[in-house]
Amino acid sequence: YMKGRVSYEQLNAVVEGINTAVKAKYRILTQPVKALNNHARKLQQRFKDQETKDTKGQLFVVEDDIREFTQMKVDKRFQGILNMLRHSQRLREIRGGGLVRYMLM
Repeated sequence: YMKGRVSYEQLNAVVEGINTAVKAKYRILTQPVKALNNHARKLQQRFKDQETKDTKGQLFVVEDDIREFTQMKVDKRFQGILNMLRHSQRLREIRGGGLVRYMLM
C-alpha cells in the first residue's frame, strides 16, 4: 500500500543515489586533513559536527549530503521512498539537533 505509483526503477535510483552520497561522504571523512583542500576541510568538519553518540561508528547521511553529492531532488516522492525504505528496515531515521539523519542498516 505504501508503494503507490513509485516504480522499482525510481526506488533503485534513490538507493543508488544514497549509496553514492555515502561513498563520497566517507571518502572525505577518511582522508587526512592535510590532504584536503579548503572546501573539503569544511565538509569534513561539518560531517564530524553532525555525528552524535547514536550515530558513532554507523554510516549515515543527511539531506544536504544527498543534494551535494547527487543530482537527485529532495521532494515529496523522495520522502515517500525514504518512508518505504524505513518501513522495510533498510534505513533508520534519527532526529536531533535540527537534523534528520538517515542511517543505513
